[in-house]
Amino acid sequence: MKKQLIFATGNAHKLEEVKAALDNGFEIISLKELGINDEIPETGNTLEANALQKANFVYNRFGKDCFSDDTGLEVEALGGEPGVYSARYAGINASFDNNMDLLLKNLAGKENRYARFRTVFALIFDGKEYLFEGEIKGSITIEKRGGAGFGYDPIFIPEGFDKVFAEMSLQEKNAISHRARVLDKMKDFLKQLE
Repeated sequence: MKKQLIFATGNAHKLEEVKAALDNGFEIISLKELGINDEIPETGNTLEANALQKANFVYNRFGKDCFSDDTGLEVEALGGEPGVYSARYAGINASFDNNMDLLLKNLAGKENRYARFRTVFALIFDGKEYLFEGEIKGSITIEKRGGAGFGYDPIFIPEGFDKVFAEMSLQEKNAISHRARVLDKMKDFLKQLE
């Protein structure tokens, strides 16, 4: 029987990516399946703090193994912005497009387009906390491209590629993304525990 793991996210796109990557050995339970439709607070000023805050919220409520993530896009020319504020860069209720538009505006005229996506997973397993990190380096385009993905995918070109995440299939993106890299680390860790 597959072991259940609660993924503390309300983001359907992230859920789809994680389920595709962790399909062997684990049944991933979403917050929606547990009847939680509210956003879990993220008041930390680091990705690690936010990921742990969300995982602890779920663990304290259900007492079951769970994990959560926090992801930030860090742009070198902007001193690492938007970073931990990536989801609300253009304001608390900002859309993905609002966030991308503000980022492109803030980068206008800058030659340095270097950026990286960084994801931190916080896992609570058998009552113990673990942190994992994955990143992918790349650059920011001048305009949006592609129709797939979410977040900043239409403006991020991963290093070694000529297309943005939003021009890739889910399988292509899952093979190289920051989330895929951190998932691999967590998967390896969970295998060792079994």
